[in-house]
This record gives sequence, structure tokens and C-alpha cells, in this order.
Amino acid sequence: MNPGWDFHALAPLIVIVITIVVVLFADFFFEYRGRFRTSQFATFGVLAAMVPVVTLAVDGGTRVMFGGAIVVDPYALTMQGFFLVATYITLLISVDYIGDGDYYQGEFYVLMLTSLLGMLVMTTARDMISIFVALETISIPTFVLAGWRKHDRKSNEASIKYYLIGVISSALMLYGMSLVFGLTGSTLLSEISTKVASIDEPLLIVAVFLTLVGFAFKVSAVPFHFWAPDTYEGAPTPVTAYLSVASKAGGFVALLTIVYFGFFDAPDTWQPVIWVLAAASMLLGNLAALRQTNIVRMLAYSSIAQGGFLLVPFAVAADGGAAKASFEAVIIYLLIYGAMNLGAFAVVITLARRTKSAEIESYAGLGSYAPWLALLMSAFMFSLAGVPPFAGWFAKFVMFRSVLEAGTPAATVLGVIAAVSSVIAFFYYARVAREMWFHSVREGADASPVQMPIALTFAMGVCGVIVLAVGVYPQAFAFLGDFAAGG
Repeated sequence: MNPGWDFHALAPLIVIVITIVVVLFADFFFEYRGRFRTSQFATFGVLAAMVPVVTLAVDGGTRVMFGGAIVVDPYALTMQGFFLVATYITLLISVDYIGDGDYYQGEFYVLMLTSLLGMLVMTTARDMISIFVALETISIPTFVLAGWRKHDRKSNEASIKYYLIGVISSALMLYGMSLVFGLTGSTLLSEISTKVASIDEPLLIVAVFLTLVGFAFKVSAVPFHFWAPDTYEGAPTPVTAYLSVASKAGGFVALLTIVYFGFFDAPDTWQPVIWVLAAASMLLGNLAALRQTNIVRMLAYSSIAQGGFLLVPFAVAADGGAAKASFEAVIIYLLIYGAMNLGAFAVVITLARRTKSAEIESYAGLGSYAPWLALLMSAFMFSLAGVPPFAGWFAKFVMFRSVLEAGTPAATVLGVIAAVSSVIAFFYYARVAREMWFHSVREGADASPVQMPIALTFAMGVCGVIVLAVGVYPQAFAFLGDFAAGG
């Protein structure tokens, strides 16, 4: 059976579309008299979209629509759940930030929900056209969101850099996809996968390379990372959190989909490219992060490095029997990375509201006047570094497990680079903890207790619980990785 429409399978997308329309009308009718009304509709809609995701997971099975262009399977449902939770947490940390500033609130939530819609479509896309449309639906709203502070030159610069590089990457990716279509005669990944192994044309290497380069821009992999630090610093901090987690994960889901379901049987065309991207991203991202004094820029380079760690399982997936372990490793790493990075940005927003600074030295003495906040930030930093008992150690574990299962010399070298990069990363993550616990409050700084909005506190609490719970009991996320890989 291959029905054109399966409304149960499409229910998460339908709910988000309805939510977008409701938020638009609510913003039009209520204007600024009900300042949190649009945010309430947005968060409620995101939570409502979780219901069909759960019912579909319980129902089981794989649903194929539109000639195989859209597939709803355990992998799609796992990533849909991740994007919905990540967006929900981003909305929570955005409410007070957007409400306190001179921002157009309704449009903010509409753009974020539209980007979420693209992510939900991306999880189900099994056709190059639907992948491209979904990726652009993710990206175009974020171009606008990056420049949301319209009277801030840094925000304008962030937006224009992100936009220009995003357009170039889309053009390269689309050109690569057109070459793949010319060589295989199809845009369906299921048909491409049956033909790529038998194509003995140098042009196929060019086609796959250009396609992967386009995705490398989207996930800010070195050397296509130039936009990330300036964009992260100039964009509103909730948007930066969203770009570093949900938007980045959207790029990785696209990459995961097109490699595993389309190009996997021709590893010589994609594996060397991803190996180089992974090694370069880990080394340059971590070394650059060591030199940063601004915590947002540090987290930007950290995001580049974490992207390199995420690419490691890709780079070894075709070696030995590492395919399933690598697929699971990418899924698990994305889920854990989302929790710890969103949590870190929630703390950054909380302190920036108070100190009006994003410099790492502004965190000095935080443990003396806001110990719970310092504990949370320490947990997120050490989790990003991969230190037990926080969830990051399990993300690193599944990554290194995929390297060991591959067992080739190239995989071993990449594993060594990942190990060295992990040691480098520990120093700049630990630097933040050192400022909070071992330095005294700067002269003239406000050392009174920190007042935290309820939504922001709840978001930090959710991320903190996930980071600690998964670190202590990793089987929960291991199950999700196994479920996404088809058991």
C-alpha cells in the first residue's frame, strides 16, 4: 500500500501549520495588549504536535506516501520528537527575552514555527526535491531571525553573512543534486541507492562532493564555518541557541538521510570528504574556542567542534560492520547535544539579562551568589566536555564505539584526532567553571541573588534533568537510538 495521504502520519505537520495560522491571527487581533498570548499559542501548538508523534510510535510500522518521497518510520518519529522538544525549550527561553526587547513578537514565533515545520518535513523526506525544499524552509526563516535586532549593526551583519553564505551553499547543493539526478535518472533516494554503486563516472564524485559541500555549510563544518561565530554573536541569544541546536540538527538529519538512504553503497564518493570535514572541524573548532573571551563566540566554536564529533560516525559508517552503530551514534549524539547546549544558552541568557555582558569574566564568583545557576552551568560545560556522570560522556562513548567497530586505519586515526580534540575541549569548558567557582566577584559587579523568570527556570531545569539522568542512566537514549535505527 502506498497511499497519497495518511492524515495520521502527517498529523504533526498539520498541527504546526494550524498553530502558525493561529499565531498569525492572534498577533493581528490582540496586538500588544496580550503580550504573551502569541507565545502561549506557539508553545501549546508545539506540545500538541507531540501527541500524534507518540501515537504513531505506539502504532508502529512504516508509512510511505507520495511514491516514496515521504516516509514516516521510527527514525522520522525520533527526530520529530527531538525537534519539537528542542523548539519548545527554545520558545521557553525566548518568551521573556523577546517580551523585554523592542521586537515584533508575533512574527518571531511565526518564523520559528515555520522553521520547525521544515524540520518536521526533513525527517520524513526521502527524495532530493523534498529534502531541498525542507532545508530551505528551515533556513529562510532563520536568515530573518538572525537579524531580529534591527537597530543593532552586529545583528544586521550576522544576518547578511548568514544569508549570503546560505544562498551560496544552497546553490552548490542544488547543482550537485541536479548532477546526481542526471546520472541516476531519479530524485528518489531509494532508486538512487540501487544505481550509485554501478555508476563508474568521475562526475558522480563531483556531484556527491558538491551536495555534501552544501550540507557542510548548513552544519558549519570547517572550512565552511565562516558565518557561524559572527552570526551566533550578532543574533539574539535565543536565536543563537536555536541555530546551534535545532537548525544545525536539521542539517545533520538531511546529511544522515541522503548518505544512508541514497549514497551509502558508493562510499568512495562521500566517505573521504566527511573524514576531512570531521577532522578539520574538531581540531580548528576546539583550538579557536580556546582563544575566545566571549562565551557566545566560545559556544559558537564549540558548536563547530561538536559538529566534527558528530561527523566522526558518518566518516566510518561504511567500514567493517559499523553502519548500524554509526547511525545510532549520530542520533544519540544529536539528542544529548541538544539538551546540554540549550541548557548552556539558557544560563547565558539569564546572566546576560543581569550583567549586560557575554564576557566569560562576567561569570566570576557566580558560585558565591547564585550557586544553583553555577551548578547547572558547570553541569552543561562538563557534559559538553564529555565528563561523567553527565550525559556528554555517553555521546562520546557511542562515537568512539562506532570508530572501534569500524576498525580500519583511517577510522583509528580519526579516533585519535577525536580523543586529542576532547582533551583540548576540556580546557575551555573548565575555564568557565573556574571563573564561577574559583574567582571572586569583580569589583563593582552586582552580587545580589539572581531573579530568574519562570519559563527560563523551567527550561534550564528540563535540560539539567536530561543531562544528569542520561549520564546516570544512558539506556534511555540508547533505546531511542536503537528505535530510530529500526531495532
